[in-house]
Amino acid sequence: MSARIVLLNGVGSAGKGSIAKALQQIASEPFLHVEMDAFLDMLPPASWDHPEGLRFETLEQDGKPAIAIHSGPVVERALDGMRRAVAAMAAAGNNLIVDEVMEHETMAEYVRLLRDFKLYRVGVFASLEALEARERRRGDRLVGLARWQYPRIHAGQSYDLEIDTSTATPAQCAEKIKAAFGL
Repeated sequence: MSARIVLLNGVGSAGKGSIAKALQQIASEPFLHVEMDAFLDMLPPASWDHPEGLRFETLEQDGKPAIAIHSGPVVERALDGMRRAVAAMAAAGNNLIVDEVMEHETMAEYVRLLRDFKLYRVGVFASLEALEARERRRGDRLVGLARWQYPRIHAGQSYDLEIDTSTATPAQCAEKIKAAFGL
C-alpha cells in the first residue's frame, strides 16, 4: 500500500505538534512525525538572526508587536531538503504526519512532490487571541510571531479538512483527522 501523508499547516502555536502526537497514538498504522522545527534546529547557531539564515524583524501590527520572519538561502535549502526528505520517506513506504508552517507556494511544492502518495491537507486554525496566549505561555517562542503569521499562512490555501484548536483539544482534533481519512 502507498504511503499516506497528513500535512498539518498552521500558525506557530496552533497545536500541530500536539495533534500529531495524539494522532500517532490512535492511528491504526504507524505514522512518523516530521517536524519543521527539527529541521530548523539543525541550523548552525550562526545562522540564527543572520541574513543568510533566519532573521527576525520586530514590527508593530494593530498596535501590538509582530515578529516578521525572513529566510535566507541557508534556511531555504534546509526547508527544501525537508520537503524532499518527506518525499523520500514516503517513497520508502512510511506513513507521515508533517507539521509545518507554510504559505501557499510551499503547499504547492508538497502537492507536486507527493503526487504519487495519498496526501491529506489539514488546516489547523485557532483564534489570534488563543495563539498569542499560547505563545506567551510556551516561553520558547518570540511573542509576535503568531500575529505576523496569522494573515499569511492560510491565505490562498485549500484543505481536505479544517480544524479549530480554539474549540477542540489535540485528542479531539486527532479523532476528527482519523475519522475523516480512515486512518
